[in-house]
Amino acid sequence: MEWKLFADLAELAGDRTVTVAAAPGDTVGDALDALLAERPDLRNRVLEDGDLADHINLLRNGRNVLHQDGLATELEDGDELALFPPVSGGS
Repeated sequence: MEWKLFADLAELAGDRTVTVAAAPGDTVGDALDALLAERPDLRNRVLEDGDLADHINLLRNGRNVLHQDGLATELEDGDELALFPPVSGGS
């Protein structure tokens, strides 16, 4: 399963994409655990008290997992996962 990372999350991970060992039937939480095991520098930026930080957007196929089953959302073949930090506006 491939994660797409944006902004400072990509910088912390050292890459904009990270492939992890997660398969259809696993959950988004499983894939997140695999990502954080591969790239531990992300842990403090992405998690707060062991849960996904409120300011981090975790998308599965372009939809926020909070509007699905959260970290319990089951993965399907071909899913795309993405992590976005908060976006702040310009002028």
